Amino acid sequence: MPNLRTMKEPDSIEALPPQGSYSGTGTGTVAEVILKQLKLWGVKRIYGVVGDAIFGLMDALAKQSDIAFIAVKHESAAAMMASAEAKLTGNLGVCVAQMGPGLANLVNGLGDAYLDKAPVLAITGQAPLNKIGTFYKQYINQQELIAPISSYSQLVVHPDAVVDSLTQAMLVSISNRTVTHLSVPKDLFHLPSSIQPREPYRAVLPSSVTEPLQQALPFMQSAKQPMLLIGRGARSGREEIQSLAEAWGSGMAMSYGAVGIIPDAHPLMLSGLGEGGNPYLAELFKQADLVLAIETTWWPEGAVPDNPRVIQIAEKSADLGAAIPADIGIAGDIPTVVRHLTDGLSNHRTNPAWITRIRQCKQTWSVQNERERNQPGSPLAPSCLIRILEQTLAEDAIVALDEGDSTLWFLRNFRPRGQHVLLSDRWRTMGFGLPAAMAAKLCSPNQQVVCITGDGGLGMVLADLVTAARYRLPITVIVFNNGTLQMERDKMTMEGLRPEGTNLSNPDFAKVAEACGWKSYRIETAEQMEQALAQSKTSPIPVLLEVLTARIPHPDFSSP
Repeated sequence: MPNLRTMKEPDSIEALPPQGSYSGTGTGTVAEVILKQLKLWGVKRIYGVVGDAIFGLMDALAKQSDIAFIAVKHESAAAMMASAEAKLTGNLGVCVAQMGPGLANLVNGLGDAYLDKAPVLAITGQAPLNKIGTFYKQYINQQELIAPISSYSQLVVHPDAVVDSLTQAMLVSISNRTVTHLSVPKDLFHLPSSIQPREPYRAVLPSSVTEPLQQALPFMQSAKQPMLLIGRGARSGREEIQSLAEAWGSGMAMSYGAVGIIPDAHPLMLSGLGEGGNPYLAELFKQADLVLAIETTWWPEGAVPDNPRVIQIAEKSADLGAAIPADIGIAGDIPTVVRHLTDGLSNHRTNPAWITRIRQCKQTWSVQNERERNQPGSPLAPSCLIRILEQTLAEDAIVALDEGDSTLWFLRNFRPRGQHVLLSDRWRTMGFGLPAAMAAKLCSPNQQVVCITGDGGLGMVLADLVTAARYRLPITVIVFNNGTLQMERDKMTMEGLRPEGTNLSNPDFAKVAEACGWKSYRIETAEQMEQALAQSKTSPIPVLLEVLTARIPHPDFSSP
């Protein structure tokens, strides 16, 4: 495969004050200055758990009303909520924690943000200035601890350095869509700072990227069997992408977790590629002579054409060629770039034979999908649960997926109409669903928010059921309860191994949820599921549906 031929840096920076030039009104303690700057940069909430090394920051939070503090039960949930907010909104997510074990507990959620390119800032306490480097309780070198999952981590050692350090952390996080971190010594929060908060910059994407576009269009014009591979970062260009597919005569394949960006009803939409997707799509995708990959760094093993030409589009030039062997890379605003490509194909003649094969692939899978979704019986088949849920979801609903077997059934059998799906894409941590749903409801209080999780995933964050009740977040959580880690069980069985450790000892989730202030249902039939979902849509408090689910091996992990 040829090397990446050309790329264009998409970002320029305007209105960034020169070094030493600040704007704002008044100074205050380091904690107050941090909050003032976060407010200037659009931060509306901070997730975390209180600890003595951040008492100064918590005191400052209590004395203002512009930024809400969302207190969770475990720091991992705080970081996952910050990651989910960043993924959903594109804005900076912020979490705080105690030094040492607090930061260690944040690591799981920060790893999710780092691998999924979500802009998240973590602020943690640190030992007092005169105890750094000693045997002080909970002291470790936090910069070394977080280095593998962050792009910037700094220890602030002077009250007048906090603005520069915070600005750098936020710039790196937002510009590179990554995790950054500040360690602030316990006593520093209380000290006065003479430096005023700094205003945010404005990132400007180019309106055109002429040279790589001119190189890409001849390849696209000559393609006879084109395919689009669409990543979850392409949501901003969803309308433009559909127009491009129609003008080019290409099928649309979704990368892992990109479900919902393009409605299933579109005739060229072929569902997901690879794990949890359309089982007939891989064979068709292998036949493509040109693949246009949009906002994805995922290249599906076992489904790659032999010698395709590959054009990759990404908003950030750093994403070009990193995981996909692209011939041409185009960095820029996704809707703008896709519109230019569509305009360049105005005289293109599509290949009727290829479009026929695309539609045959779609039809074959549609018939099988419908058959899978209508399996009768109790306990309920996972695919049947997905069908019932699909009928109750609003078109603009947000669906938070946990990691595990329930997610693969959703990706396989759900037919989206435009819903926004949140999941742990590359980190794939269990326990992501509930925190993500809570963050989504805080960010979008007027939208329907549903979490799909397994009994294993929910068990990891069970304490934070109290958090949803505390903040009266009317989300709906659907628990696939089959008493096992089904995905791990299936994979081990498929490999001829004994599935040790996959059986679960579960509480009565419905009773636990009720004790935490939720409305709950224990579901055994399709009729009960339909009634409970209908009632949950108007509930003013969170609702948990514990569904007794059949132990059906997912088709991707069934033994041949």
